[in-house]
Amino acid sequence: MTTTRPETAQEPKYWHLRTVLDDALEREFEVGEILPNERELAARFGVARATLRQALEQLELEGRLQRRRGVGTTVAPPRTAVSVAPSPGTWPGADHDGWRTVGCAEAAAPAQVAEALGIAAGESVHTVRRVRTVGDRTVGTEILYVPAASVPGLPRALSPAEHAPAVLRELRLLELSGAESAVELGSARAEDAKQLDRLPGAPVLVVTTRYRAGAATAAVAVSTYRADTCRLTFGDGGAVDITHHEAARAS
Repeated sequence: MTTTRPETAQEPKYWHLRTVLDDALEREFEVGEILPNERELAARFGVARATLRQALEQLELEGRLQRRRGVGTTVAPPRTAVSVAPSPGTWPGADHDGWRTVGCAEAAAPAQVAEALGIAAGESVHTVRRVRTVGDRTVGTEILYVPAASVPGLPRALSPAEHAPAVLRELRLLELSGAESAVELGSARAEDAKQLDRLPGAPVLVVTTRYRAGAATAAVAVSTYRADTCRLTFGDGGAVDITHHEAARAS
């Protein structure tokens, strides 16, 4: 591993170190290989551990590294392309939408969700929890918020096992008029981190989708994806196969 000193560079120390480490990952490490511990790396490059952590966190954010419980920091495999474009004319829970339902309950909608749904703050909604897997790895979690007004035909008495299928079934009776999504970078909450096998606070990609029936918002989905292993794709043309670090290197 090269030992170029960040002090000789004009850019921030952590960013120069990130570049040096990225080059070393290309030349000297295999996917899944464990990096030396922070103390060894900091001593080798003559930097403070805080600077090293910044560089490692940046590489993790870019999908080059993974922090794994009980293992350490390893070289990440290439990101998996995950389509997040809703299928035209279909509601969540349609066949082959890629999600598996893991639970459903009634709870007060968070303030921003209530505002998006056009309901009173604190009003109870149906919350359908789902997970998405690629192979044997969970790459995404989701909470689908559905107000009572969107599922008026829902039976009053439902067992826990019947709740989610009934909500999704009733939702699909509505005529879907459109869906809009927004993506932002976030930090994994404890519950999401556990499902995604990440550390709390790890970078995640949050996709918020609003489903409309006529002029009303009938449901809101908040989906959380692993930022280190996922490349989110939109539309039906497939993913563009250019990774961030390769594009940066070419420039």
